[in-house]
Amino acid sequence: MKDVPAPAASRDASGPHAADASPPVVRAPDELFLNREASLLEFNRRVLAQAMDPAVPLLERLRFLAISCSNLDEFFEIRVAGLKQHLHYGPTPPGIDGLPAPDVLRRVSAVAHELASEQSRVARDVVLPALDAEGIRLLRRDLWSNGEKRWARDHFNDTVKPVLTPIGLDPAHPFPMVHNKGLCFLVEVEGDDAFGRDARFAVVQVPRSLPRVIPVPSNVKGNKGQRFVLLSSLIHAHLDLLFPGMRVLGGHTFRVTRNSDMWVDEEEVENLKIALQGELTRRSFGEAVRLEVGAEMPAAGCDLLLEKEGLAPDDLYRVDGPVNLHRLVALLDLVDRRDLKYPPFVPGNARRVRQSEDLFATVAARDLLLHHPYQGFGPVVELVRQAARDPNVLAIKQTLYRTDNDSPIVKALVDASVAGKDVTVLVELRARFDEAANISMAQRLEEVGANVVYGIVGYKAHAKMLLIVRREGKKLRRYVHLGTGNYHAGTARAYTDLGFLTARARFGEDVQAVFDQLTGVGKTPKLYRLVQSPFTLYDKVIESIGAETRAARAGKKARIEARMNSLSEANVIRALYEASQAGVEVDLVIRGICCLRPGVRGLSENIRVRSVVGRFLEHSRVWWFLAGGREQVWLTSADWMSRNLHRRVETAFPIRTKRLKQRVREETLTWLLEDNCQAWVLQPDGSYAQERPQEGDPRNSAQERLLARWAEQGG
Repeated sequence: MKDVPAPAASRDASGPHAADASPPVVRAPDELFLNREASLLEFNRRVLAQAMDPAVPLLERLRFLAISCSNLDEFFEIRVAGLKQHLHYGPTPPGIDGLPAPDVLRRVSAVAHELASEQSRVARDVVLPALDAEGIRLLRRDLWSNGEKRWARDHFNDTVKPVLTPIGLDPAHPFPMVHNKGLCFLVEVEGDDAFGRDARFAVVQVPRSLPRVIPVPSNVKGNKGQRFVLLSSLIHAHLDLLFPGMRVLGGHTFRVTRNSDMWVDEEEVENLKIALQGELTRRSFGEAVRLEVGAEMPAAGCDLLLEKEGLAPDDLYRVDGPVNLHRLVALLDLVDRRDLKYPPFVPGNARRVRQSEDLFATVAARDLLLHHPYQGFGPVVELVRQAARDPNVLAIKQTLYRTDNDSPIVKALVDASVAGKDVTVLVELRARFDEAANISMAQRLEEVGANVVYGIVGYKAHAKMLLIVRREGKKLRRYVHLGTGNYHAGTARAYTDLGFLTARARFGEDVQAVFDQLTGVGKTPKLYRLVQSPFTLYDKVIESIGAETRAARAGKKARIEARMNSLSEANVIRALYEASQAGVEVDLVIRGICCLRPGVRGLSENIRVRSVVGRFLEHSRVWWFLAGGREQVWLTSADWMSRNLHRRVETAFPIRTKRLKQRVREETLTWLLEDNCQAWVLQPDGSYAQERPQEGDPRNSAQERLLARWAEQGG
C-alpha cells in the first residue's frame, strides 16, 4: 500500500497553546492501539452475551448463539487463515499494535479456545435446558424411548444411509479431502472385512444436503413435547449399519475449517468472472486452519487428524456438544412459537411516501431519508420498478455489492433492460461469500442486454449508488439513491442502515461522474457534494477532525460524533487522539473492531467508545462534526479502516437540510449514546463493560425507541 500522509491536524501545530505545549509523550504501538483480531473476538463475545440475556426471547437467544458460532467460523476462515499465510510466506510487517503475526496467532488462539468453550457451555447449560423447559427438546440418543429408537432406525435406513459413503483408511483408500466445515465422523473399527482388510479407522462425510435437525413425528411414542434429533446423533446411533460384520469401537465427530479467502491476480487474468469461478471450486478444499472434534475423541484419533490436515496441537478444539452449533438455527424455522421470538413489526414510512403513486414526484418535491429496518426498503424497490415501467426513464445505473437471491431490485433491472432502457450495473464479484451469487446475477443481467461491469482492478466497489435519468419536458433530470447499506431487501429488515433519495442537481451530477469513472476510464472527477475513496474521502475525514482540533485549540466549542462498523485506520486514530488532547469531545459508536484506546490520560481522555448489540445489526455509517455550529452531517458506505479509505471505491455524502441533520443525529447517534440496555462501553484495556440502567434511571433502548417512532407493531 502506498504511504499515507500524516493527519493534517498533526501537520498544523498553530494555535494559542502550540508554543508552550509540552513535548508529546512517546508511546509504543501497543500503548496506542488495540489489537485488531482481539477486538474482533471481543465483538463476538458481546454477541454471545445476548444468548445469555434472559431479557432476550428464547429462540432469539438461540439465534445469537448461532451467529456467534458462524462469526467464529469466519474468523478462522479469513483472519486466522491470513495470519497463517503470512507465517508461511515469510516475515511480514506487524499489525497496527506492533504485534508480530506469531504473537497474534498465539493470543487469538487462547481467546478463541476460551470463546469456543463458552459457546458450548451456553448451549449445554443455558439455551438447550431453557428450550427443554418450553417443551422444545433435542433428544439425546441415550434417552430415546423404544418407539423413538424404532423410528430413528427406519429414518436412518430410508433417508440417511443411502447417501453416506464410509471410507476405510488403508493404502488403497487414502485419507479423503473433507469439505470445509463439513460434518464428519472418524470411526474406529475392529476385524477383517470380506477382502481380508484390517482398517483401524474409517471416515464418514455427511453431505450438506441432509438437514442437521430432524423433527420426530408426533405419532412416534416417547418423550413429550416437540421433539427433534440431531443428524449427528442419528448417524452416531447407527454406525454399526455402515460397517456390517465389523466391530465398531467408537465413532467421533470432527469438523475441519479451511482457508476460505480467495485470491486472483486481477492484473494477469483476462476475465475476472471466469477466474473467480475457478477459485470458487477450490474454496471448499483450502488449507486447514482449525480442527474441531467431539470431546470424547481419543488422542490417537486427534493425532491422526492433525497429521493428515497438517495442523498443530494448538489448532485442535475439543467441543463438548455438537461440533457445529450454528446448524441449530434450523430450529427457528421448525418451531412455531411466536411467544419465544421478538414481536413482529411492519416497517413504517412517512405519509407522503405511503400515499404516493409517483415516487419521482415525491422525491422531486423534497429529499427523502429512509432509516431501515424501522422504515421500509420498499420505496427503493418501487422506485426502480417505476423506472422500469416509465417511458420517460432513459437510463438506470446501479452498484450491487450484496443482494437477495431472488432480488426484486435485480428483477426490476431485468425488466427495464427488456423494455429497452439503458441499464448499467456495476456488480462487485469479489464480495466475500457472495461471489457465486453475484456471478449468477451478472450473467442474468448480461443475458437481457444490460451493461455489466465487474468493478475496478485492485479495488472493491463498495459504494451504494443508484442513478435514474428521466426526461421531464425538454430537460433530463437525475434521481439518486445513496446509502450506507446494500441493496438487499432481506438484510434491510435485520440491519440498521440509512438511504437517501434526492433529485438535487449537484448530487445527480456527482453520481453520474462517479459512474462514468467506474465504467469507463478517466481522471478523478471534480465532485461538488460527494467525496470518494480512494481519492478524497480519507482527506475529508482527516480535514474534518483537524478542523475540530483547531477550533478547540482556539478556545471554541468542538465536538465529534461518529458511528461505523469498524475503526482501525492508524492515521484517523492518531487524528482523534490529537483532537482529544486539544479538548475536543469525541463520542463514537463502533459496533465491531475498534483499535483506538479510549480514556487514556494524556492521550484519549476525551474519547468515549461504545458498541450497541441488539435485535438489529447496527450497520449505518454516520459522521457528525460541530463545525463551529454549522453542524456537518455525512452518511457513507465506508468504515474508518485502511481497506475502505485506501483500497475500495466508497462514497460519502452530506445531509444539508436542518430538518434531516437533526433527525440523523438524533436517531443514529444521540439515542445510541443514551442507550443503557444494549450498549457496551470500551475500556482502555480493550475489554467492554455492559451498560445497565442505574436504580431510578429510565430504561433507554435506541432500537426500541426507533421501533416506537416508525414501525407498526404486531404486523
